[in-house]
Amino acid sequence: MFRYISKRVFATVPVMAMVVVLVFLMLRLSAADPAAIIAGDNATTEQIQDIRVKLGLDQPVLVQFGAWLAKVSTGNLGESFFFKKQVSELILDRLEPTLSLALCTIILSVLIAVPLGVLAAYYTGTWVDRLVMGLAVLGFSIPVFVVGYLLMYVFSIELSWLPVQGYQRLSDGFWGWLQKLLLPCFALSAVYCALIARITRTSVQEVLGEDYIRTAHAKGLTNKIVLMRHALRNAAVPIVTVIGIGIALLIGGVVVTESVFSIPGLGRLTVDAVLARDFPTVQALVLLFSLTSVLVNLLIDLSYTLFDPRIRY
Repeated sequence: MFRYISKRVFATVPVMAMVVVLVFLMLRLSAADPAAIIAGDNATTEQIQDIRVKLGLDQPVLVQFGAWLAKVSTGNLGESFFFKKQVSELILDRLEPTLSLALCTIILSVLIAVPLGVLAAYYTGTWVDRLVMGLAVLGFSIPVFVVGYLLMYVFSIELSWLPVQGYQRLSDGFWGWLQKLLLPCFALSAVYCALIARITRTSVQEVLGEDYIRTAHAKGLTNKIVLMRHALRNAAVPIVTVIGIGIALLIGGVVVTESVFSIPGLGRLTVDAVLARDFPTVQALVLLFSLTSVLVNLLIDLSYTLFDPRIRY
């Protein structure tokens, strides 16, 4: 088991190194000049050159990379061109809304999609199976922003049950925090639920045809015990894998969802930074999202050992 964990951890090192290099080159290979953006439209050539010297952009690329890496390793992500603040401060200010939205979406999606997928597998070929798979196809087909606007129209405008947009911090009250998150969570979980439900159905359906499932039934175990203790656990590896893959979809969906519901999170910050050509902020956010995706997939790989003992060796 230790050997497996060590191999997976060391395998992420070159991936993270490649991510860091690509994020650094993203700014340097851009057609726009950061110094010209900071100086403004009316700046002279001398003023732009002075800013380039101040930022170290006149140095060789390797020297710039070393200086940037040294700053990033200490948490210094640079200063935002547009917001005139340290990028690390901007990210910390916007982190809670995004984490709240992402975690609630993951929990909601798993709680809804896994039971639906198990039911569809158990009742294969029946109306239950067709209904679940039809909902899954519908979830894949409708874009997140369309689902968001539909939910806003029904539950906020027509029924007046939930607020239309905005975000309330958890420290200001749990109920207000939850009310603001319900609609964006349901909108963002539509695609995620569809993905998990389909994979759960396929995995459980394959496991239900195995000999040990028939043996479990022959021993007199109830359907609930057979499904939960034997079928679902042995089908867990593909399900956990697709949950990890869905993190990438979740990151992209957060950007759209936060824009639709005016949530001041990292997704909204990304859109604002791109529109303002705020390269240090965009660079830091891409680095953060990429490393988060790598770490999540590492944790997913390590979790396999909990469901399948053979992977430990």
